[in-house]
Amino acid sequence: MLGLIKDFIDFLTTPTISFTLLTVLTPILFPPTDWFDKLSRKLKVDKLWTNKGGFVGLLLITIFMVMGYTDPNFSKILMKPDNFPIVLLIYSMFFYIWWGMKQAYENDARLAEGKKPNEYHDPDDKVLVWPDLVYIEFIALLLFMVFLIVWSLLAAAPLEEPANPASTPNPSKAPWYFLGLQEMLVYFDPWIAGIVFPMFIIIGMMAIPYMDINTKGNGYYSFKERRAGYFIFMYGWLVLWVYLIIVGTFFRGPNWNFFGPFEFWDPHKVVALNNVNLSEYIWVIGLEKPLPSNILLREAVGFLVVFAYFAFIPLALSKTLLKSMYEKYGSIRYGTLMFFGLSMLALPIKMYLRWVFNLKYIVSIPEWFFNI
Repeated sequence: MLGLIKDFIDFLTTPTISFTLLTVLTPILFPPTDWFDKLSRKLKVDKLWTNKGGFVGLLLITIFMVMGYTDPNFSKILMKPDNFPIVLLIYSMFFYIWWGMKQAYENDARLAEGKKPNEYHDPDDKVLVWPDLVYIEFIALLLFMVFLIVWSLLAAAPLEEPANPASTPNPSKAPWYFLGLQEMLVYFDPWIAGIVFPMFIIIGMMAIPYMDINTKGNGYYSFKERRAGYFIFMYGWLVLWVYLIIVGTFFRGPNWNFFGPFEFWDPHKVVALNNVNLSEYIWVIGLEKPLPSNILLREAVGFLVVFAYFAFIPLALSKTLLKSMYEKYGSIRYGTLMFFGLSMLALPIKMYLRWVFNLKYIVSIPEWFFNI
């Protein structure tokens, strides 16, 4: 029975299935519209953000960790000192998301009854930076220092031997906080996954206060008043970042092949993939002609697809589905939000194109080291 459960978990954690499940579950867990909110409540998903739901969620994570600890294959990965931060990340991410959503739902219920949110304070009742805030930060600093000291005493630093060209690690992995970027390298060129996307993440975070014109929910937790923002952030943070870190840590084995959590890391596993560029689909497969020697002609369709994606889609949405948003936000804010949103959406699109069609690059110009 336990073997069947492990096999089922290995099946669910394959990238195509687990990523699709997360993509479907995210708008149900964090419903961005009234329709998804009704669906969430109909499926009783909102019960997750209660004390009982939080306990059940932590219990399921713990059961999975215990199964991994007792499994001969998964325990080797789970107990590596390098991977302890990921275990801590899983628990802490679930707890703080649950805690924040629990407070948000409680405030939404209070606001619906005409009451003040739980975080409401009299404007005249001020909290001073000194000594109130400084004391709290100082105590938190001391506690965290104690935690780090105890951790360093109980677990030795996972330092490996000096670099040896005769013995290369397989797989060779970046530090855990870069594994999301390393996973993106499977689907994008290094200049996009390693430079452009991290830069967009930082700039996008900095732009949020200037792009967000919703004055509701400031200073207190509220999901109903910021549903779309919650959903977009949670999808980008959980699915397109934390999920990729977990995949890179636990599920990427030798030769960067994917392995289920309870699957043996076989270094001889071979996955046959014939990745094809869009230009090859158009010219070689579609038109049955050799690739043109002219680079711009060869990649013309790819450039048109990229241009239409970032130019035509925002324009079309501003005239139809997002017309009210365009009028409310203005052209500059709307264009900026659409650019960052479409850039974020490009990652799951590219992942599905690779999984379904084996599409490697939409624009492939290796002569210029330029691939999209």
